[in-house]
Amino acid sequence: MAVKFKIKRDDEVVVRTGRDRGKTGRVLRVLRAENRVIVEGVNVVMRHTRPTQTSPGGIIQREAPINISNVALVDPKEGGATRVGYRVLEDGRKVRFAKRSGEIIDV
Repeated sequence: MAVKFKIKRDDEVVVRTGRDRGKTGRVLRVLRAENRVIVEGVNVVMRHTRPTQTSPGGIIQREAPINISNVALVDPKEGGATRVGYRVLEDGRKVRFAKRSGEIIDV
């Protein structure tokens, strides 16, 4: 069974290593079996497709997955990279919070 990821779909993340270091984007998909995420506008690759009856073909740009260890959540208060922790509120809800500023991420 896969481990629990602290990054979810639609989170704002920053890339920490690699060719796209420093870029920020929204998580489009989390690939749990491969420990990877697809981030909008990050790790864009060119795909050369042949023309078919339904598509004209050509060069298509799309985002490729990157390892989840290479991204960090963007702190909602300060805007930098932060680690994620869990906290149980008074009403019993378990929420994520940014360890850098203490700000609650899940609302």
